[in-house]
Amino acid sequence: MTLDELETFLSIARLGGFTEASHALTRSQPAISRRIHQLEQSLDAELFERVGHRVSLTEAGKVLLPYAEAVLAAARDGERAVRDSRGAAGPQALKIAIVGTLADSHLVDALRAFEARHKAASVELTTATSREVSALVRNGDAHLGLRYFRDADPRLESKVLGVERLFVIVPAGHPVRQRRLRSLRRLEGERWLGFAAERGQPDSFGRLLERTLAEAGFADPRYTPVDSLTAQKRLVEAGLGVALMPKSSVREELRIGSLRAIEIQGLRLEQPVVAVRRRGGYESPLAAAFLLLLRDFTPDLHG
Repeated sequence: MTLDELETFLSIARLGGFTEASHALTRSQPAISRRIHQLEQSLDAELFERVGHRVSLTEAGKVLLPYAEAVLAAARDGERAVRDSRGAAGPQALKIAIVGTLADSHLVDALRAFEARHKAASVELTTATSREVSALVRNGDAHLGLRYFRDADPRLESKVLGVERLFVIVPAGHPVRQRRLRSLRRLEGERWLGFAAERGQPDSFGRLLERTLAEAGFADPRYTPVDSLTAQKRLVEAGLGVALMPKSSVREELRIGSLRAIEIQGLRLEQPVVAVRRRGGYESPLAAAFLLLLRDFTPDLHG
């Protein structure tokens, strides 16, 4: 079992396919397949099963996953710690994984200030879903992650930076024309679109939407999980449902008028914005400096 094999295994598990992993790792697909074959031979177990054009983890793969993440993260931590202790020459990089919709003015300002103070450092940004952000931090691909909601994984430390307010997002031609409603009652019977509730995560967007609809008194709400923010927006634009979103997610659509945002005055609808890092992992001086600066620039976000 080698680090290269574990890196390949984790890339396939995160991206869902051998082709996607070969692109991410800039290696040929035969090389990717060969590494996984060697890893499966050494473990005497199949790690993936094919479902159409996608692959999913077998039970053996699920067992290996947290250990592979820990090994790879520890190896990368050790490399960074040695480089920092020696004051390695050349530019140093801060790797940040971030949910794309969080790249608003607060974070842009923080990044500009950070680069102004640390001129020899570069910032490498990777955009991903909240779940993927956590995975990138766990396996050491990112020093720091910015996502929505705390991650219940005990291997991660979550620090809330602030909250984003949520609005009901409706198509331009929706019959409710008001910008503010006292409650959700006017929207009873609508089809709601949103992310599915995450397994093992008591706090997630899916759980928030479920609680919100239950507290509104909707006995049997129509709820369709859609695992893509872009798809949610396009479906709402087409009049096939409504959704809860922060305005940062639909800024362009609100500007051109294809979507409208309705504030619900009787509910405090918010999603926390959280910085995640690996608990007990090596924290580079650059990561510590950026996190400290980020707290100054995002004390409340859109709260």
